[in-house]
Amino acid sequence: MKTQVAIIGAGPSGLLLGQLLHRQGIDNVIVERRSGEYVLSRIRAGVLEQGMVDLLREAGVDQRMDQEGLPHDGFELVFDNRRVRVALDELTGGSNVMVYGQTEVTRDLMEAREAAGATTLYEADNVQPHDLESDHPYLTLEHNGETIKLECDYIAGCDGYHGVSRQAIPQERIKAFEKVYPFGWLGMLSDTPPVSDELIYSRHERGFSLCSMRSATRSRYYLQVPLDEKVEDWSDERFWEELKRRLPDEVAAKLVTGPSIEKSIAPLRSYVVEPMQHGRLFLVGDAAHIVPPTGAKGLNLAASDVNTLYRLMVKVYQEGRTDLIERYSQTCLKRIWKAERFSWWMTSMLHNFSDEDDFNSRMQLAELDYVTSSQAGLTTIAENYVGLPYEPLE
Repeated sequence: MKTQVAIIGAGPSGLLLGQLLHRQGIDNVIVERRSGEYVLSRIRAGVLEQGMVDLLREAGVDQRMDQEGLPHDGFELVFDNRRVRVALDELTGGSNVMVYGQTEVTRDLMEAREAAGATTLYEADNVQPHDLESDHPYLTLEHNGETIKLECDYIAGCDGYHGVSRQAIPQERIKAFEKVYPFGWLGMLSDTPPVSDELIYSRHERGFSLCSMRSATRSRYYLQVPLDEKVEDWSDERFWEELKRRLPDEVAAKLVTGPSIEKSIAPLRSYVVEPMQHGRLFLVGDAAHIVPPTGAKGLNLAASDVNTLYRLMVKVYQEGRTDLIERYSQTCLKRIWKAERFSWWMTSMLHNFSDEDDFNSRMQLAELDYVTSSQAGLTTIAENYVGLPYEPLE
């Protein structure tokens, strides 16, 4: 079996890369160890940067997003009994974000790939990359009881933190940078109308909370919790009551409660591996980096990696520009570290830390007061939130 680009992982980054390459006539095959139904069942992010929205439009999968997605021109920061709106469009010259669930993005991309007749091998076992430093890398895998050798020119590792792609790189060739936070986010999804038309990020003495949504009728809420908390200890009633305590009274009074669809606890950490390429293998998204969800950057950073690799492959196949291959990692990392900084800053500013003393607490409030009282500070938040420009390859 042969293709030009082999893509490991059928999450949104792998599917988006495959769709973009297909539209440029670049053949690709996606291999995924899970079933399509499992991939669609994962509950993930829902805030899309302006750059990712534009990339989805370029990929031709924007119809349902534009019909059902919720453009947001701002969000609120709540702290010290204050509510401050960050007007994204006014502060950035018209940019905004789109609230549209990752599950829906994945569904749109799956349907587009199926309609295009492109090949995706779901439930592929024992996927292994080989000969990455040669001109002829390949994958071996098992699918439907058959052992397959997939020959290719390049391999895109879009298979997440626990995938095989990063593990295929000799450990002495890469360096990992990591920060682990002493708390997690307890998230709950419910078929209830959102408490606000825009997201609310709240710093409170009891801990951080976030009011988000997936649609006009489906809400997503988060609470900061200790890492040793268990989901089963959090009844719906307990969750709603704790959320109300962490919100301003006028917001809590409007909160519509109901049964949860899903609850889970996610630990928070920052992680980056350098470099993001080895020979003809390119790491994309969570395979190379993880951010705390506070800045809504995880899926969006994966999209910026996709943008870089897609444009690189177009240069290679349409212009013969193989000299750009070595620029992939450097180009991606320049933007990644800026997003890591913003996510770290938002996390550090809005959460309670177990070792926090009164001085650190006052520093958080002083920081929030300063950046929200300054046009320059608000602009900095807005520019990062809507997404910094994609880095050019040259």
